[in-house]
Amino acid sequence: MSVSPLVLVVDDEQLVRNSVDSLLRSVGYRVKCYVTPLDLCQDKESLNEADCLVLDVRLPFTSGLDFQQKLAEMGSDIPIIFMTGHGDIPMSVRAMKAGAVDFLPKPFRDQDMLDAVAAACLTRAAAKGETKLEAELKQRFSSLTPRERQIMEMATRGLMNKQIAGELDLSEITVKIHRGKIMRKMMARTFADLVKMSEAIARTQGTSVSP
Repeated sequence: MSVSPLVLVVDDEQLVRNSVDSLLRSVGYRVKCYVTPLDLCQDKESLNEADCLVLDVRLPFTSGLDFQQKLAEMGSDIPIIFMTGHGDIPMSVRAMKAGAVDFLPKPFRDQDMLDAVAAACLTRAAAKGETKLEAELKQRFSSLTPRERQIMEMATRGLMNKQIAGELDLSEITVKIHRGKIMRKMMARTFADLVKMSEAIARTQGTSVSP
């Protein structure tokens, strides 16, 4: 049974917190509310688990925009929806450039909030899915021997079996056997799949696939 997305709400106005909480729960979201960013920071488990953050721009002790920056420095990539009764164009531009999903003026329409949260949760789900795939690829790649990694790197660069054999001083049949093992361990259905996997691993490592 799938778990409903978790939405965090930070606003120092109780009426706003109650309103957003009630609205989101009415359509099946799990919701946790906080008065200040400090309250949220003390609940690291929820922050890590959450799919979306609804954040007021003007808050006690710090602004929502400054807290957005702090979250980025902490390595959090949670999608953020800003809401404010005092918003202006420079503020919204800064928020969106920093990765905010939406910027809603108070009072907002219920449907606008629901649409924004739905979009944010989809973004989060896609990111989590990609992270899971990256982890699986790394695990498969780590199962390769140093020689298999070397041959995978050379093959996905476009070298033929004969060329690989010559460079590594191996027989061509040995290279073919290694390539078969690589395909099985990486769970690649086709060579094109293996090339895509190699590119994905290289992106996560910030370099080319190497032994």
